[in-house]
Amino acid sequence: MKLLIIIPARYASTRFPGKPLAEIGGKPVIQHVVEKAAKVSSDVFVATDDDRIYRKVMAFGGQAVMTAAAHRSGTDRCFEAYCKIVSERDLSYDVVINVQGDEPFILPEQIRALANCFEDPEIQIATLAKQFDNNTDIFDPNKVKVVFSGGGKALYFSRSPIPYCRGVETQDWFAETAFYKHVGMYAYRPEVLKEITALLPGRLEKAESLEQLRWLENGYHIAVKITEHESIGIDTPADLEKAKLIYQK
Repeated sequence: MKLLIIIPARYASTRFPGKPLAEIGGKPVIQHVVEKAAKVSSDVFVATDDDRIYRKVMAFGGQAVMTAAAHRSGTDRCFEAYCKIVSERDLSYDVVINVQGDEPFILPEQIRALANCFEDPEIQIATLAKQFDNNTDIFDPNKVKVVFSGGGKALYFSRSPIPYCRGVETQDWFAETAFYKHVGMYAYRPEVLKEITALLPGRLEKAESLEQLRWLENGYHIAVKITEHESIGIDTPADLEKAKLIYQK
């Protein structure tokens, strides 16, 4: 199976401008991500709209492609990068994997787990989820929840706690049933990536501000693979300081 790993990375960020270039252990965040992804595939590209990020990636020996600044999402940026890569290099891929550019502690085995989903020819899109380990996080709207079928297909994603535990005090929900956090790494078949980026935002996506709901609304199936590894994103300067402490340990 031929894998293309694309890492979208923007310089502009409301809470932390330039975060892909912030350093942990003497390396920029984006380099940590690239090096992890390179353990899975030799075809790893950073997709960016900023020349500073592009130059940094090329300087440490990575591969990068410039994309437009006006993309609505990382998925749209991935598709533009994919089109440029296959056109300029005359290559083809079985699966495109979208890895977040602000998560320096991803594991290669998480990327491989997504790729392995596509051994099933029916899989269109795949993503990761991790079981919550405390009651408080279930109610955090910044931690997206996912519920899925017994066959591992996503039923819904929400910023609200799902499922709702009727008749149970909220402080006891964690003990009542399992809740799963969505880990925002995606993999797609190339033809599906093309189709979903042509879709208009739907009612559910607009309500929750979650692009994956657009895909569900339009009938696409999203396979959910369980991971035991916690996802740690760098969204603020405070997150960076926490990440530095984790790296030191």
